[in-house]
Amino acid sequence: MNRLAQSALLFLLGATLLHAGMTDLYLRYVKAGLRPLVLLAGAALIATAAATLWYDRRRTSHDHDHHHEPRITWLLTLPVLALILVAPPALGSYSAAHTGTALQKPFGFPDLPADGPLRLGVADYAGRAVYDNGRSLRDREVKITGFVTLDRAGTPYLVRMGLNCCAADAQPVKIALTGDIPPVLSPDTWLEITGRYTPRRTKDPVNDGPIPYLEVTRAKPVPTPHDPYDETWNT
Repeated sequence: MNRLAQSALLFLLGATLLHAGMTDLYLRYVKAGLRPLVLLAGAALIATAAATLWYDRRRTSHDHDHHHEPRITWLLTLPVLALILVAPPALGSYSAAHTGTALQKPFGFPDLPADGPLRLGVADYAGRAVYDNGRSLRDREVKITGFVTLDRAGTPYLVRMGLNCCAADAQPVKIALTGDIPPVLSPDTWLEITGRYTPRRTKDPVNDGPIPYLEVTRAKPVPTPHDPYDETWNT
């Protein structure tokens, strides 16, 4: 690859990172706290592209026998352009169905509001239901948002993927649904579930991990959150 193609590829990569970091696009790949590093990496790549181009022009001005590399090397820019134009979605039901629940016992359970419905994350509800026996959830209405996945038997789960660092290490936490479940559930549909705690539990068919149930009283479709991942389970 000649240096002009190198510079173009570095510039496109840097511009892609800056674009992702200045919008919510980066949240499909890394944790929210890594935004400054994404922006810094993008700026560093663009600076490197500029330095590479400057060095090449300076060198070729003293070297009239400079040989150009095949133009086919420009095809290496196509995957980067594709990433800019068609960003892949966040991990969803396929990954969740093939990965066991990553639910772990929390270090503690913060106090919940005394009145009104409880808005909880999937991991927060699951942790309290499994490891605190639902003591803080009994007789309370809860609202939880997640996406739908189905196991091979067609059992529906409400899921949220959690990150340690980036999408490459994302793992799901699952809640099994019972009660007034919609008759038709499509994988990857985002729902806001209203319901109540039930002591019923099951085991994840992938890794035998614990999965609590939620007694559904109402379910409504909602748009995909701007941050589709849930970081509360590993904080």
